[in-house]
Amino acid sequence: MFIIYMIKAFMLSLRQYVKTRNGVPMGATHSLRNMLYRAFGAGSFATFWHYWNPIWGYYLSRYIMRPLNIYLPKALAVWITFLFSGALHDLAVSLIKWQLIVFFTPWFGLMGALALVSTPKRLSYTAAPWLVRATTNALLLGVSLMVTFALENLLAQHWAV
Repeated sequence: MFIIYMIKAFMLSLRQYVKTRNGVPMGATHSLRNMLYRAFGAGSFATFWHYWNPIWGYYLSRYIMRPLNIYLPKALAVWITFLFSGALHDLAVSLIKWQLIVFFTPWFGLMGALALVSTPKRLSYTAAPWLVRATTNALLLGVSLMVTFALENLLAQHWAV
């Protein structure tokens, strides 16, 4: 059964993938609302990422995570995919600012680690009301962001000496 699910998931087109994640077709009126509602209402931080930005997630899954998963354990493939996504965000900001930016890679690496630690089997808050789930997911995003800022400041002080 699981193998059939995985084969079907791999064969999904982008449009099918987005509709599966958002419940509405890509570009539909309530697509963004549904993405935010489903992502923040997810019952674990790992599940949050199943709904967050499904277009980006589709390409990361198809071209980064799944090929890596052929050679690496799933958890490592997922974590490297988070790092890769962060590196692409850093590259985009670096090109816009014309200076080297290395912020998103460590932040996304931290969020990837949190997602792996909070797999639904390990840390699930599915039974909690939507507002509690949304607050928990927002707090995990915020805490990981604050930790990244703190590490960035710590490294900046260390290198400034």
